[in-house]
Amino acid sequence: MRILVMTAVAAEREAVLRGLQNDNRFDVLIAGVGPVAAAANTAKVLATAAYGLVVSAGIGGGFPGKAEVGSLVVASEIVAADLGVQTPEGFRSLDELGFGSTRIPVRVGLLNAVADALRAARLPVKTGPVLTVSTVTGTAESAAELAARVPGATAEAMEGYGVAFAAQERGVPVLELRAISNLVGPRDRDAWRIEEALTVLAAASTVLSEVLLCE
Repeated sequence: MRILVMTAVAAEREAVLRGLQNDNRFDVLIAGVGPVAAAANTAKVLATAAYGLVVSAGIGGGFPGKAEVGSLVVASEIVAADLGVQTPEGFRSLDELGFGSTRIPVRVGLLNAVADALRAARLPVKTGPVLTVSTVTGTAESAAELAARVPGATAEAMEGYGVAFAAQERGVPVLELRAISNLVGPRDRDAWRIEEALTVLAAASTVLSEVLLCE
């Protein structure tokens, strides 16, 4: 099975490649930042080659109390959290409007296999919805609103839904893996631990290679 891994930026790609250790079943490419670039670039790759799995991988923000800095999150579903409209009564999603779905589920067997393997490797991992946003959350109020909008929200990033949508359109299973570099909420770059998150992402990629060998 060939596996496509899409990361947003070069530093994430390099971390994944370190972990995969030249496993030639994987193609690791850069999707770009944001859901539109991620969808377009993933679709372009999927149109030219056959893959058995697509993985959106990188760093992201963890919701307080759900995923701490330095931990990993494997998405149970990938949610376009800000795709909808604002109304006087509050936010309404695309689902509520009847215009489509903002949620792409991850296959339960795949989710459990990867999460169990990460735990067996003694890596700190949580599972839950991972939110895709076009604007990174920067206040406590907006973080609380997102957490209320998507109960169980565990992490936030900017590319997962775009990658997942392109994979879904081609009928290819998808997985999202995030290493947590910061907490979702007030923006404080001094508190971000990007290098630590990239190190954890590399370790998780080693496990990913090993567990998918059995798939």
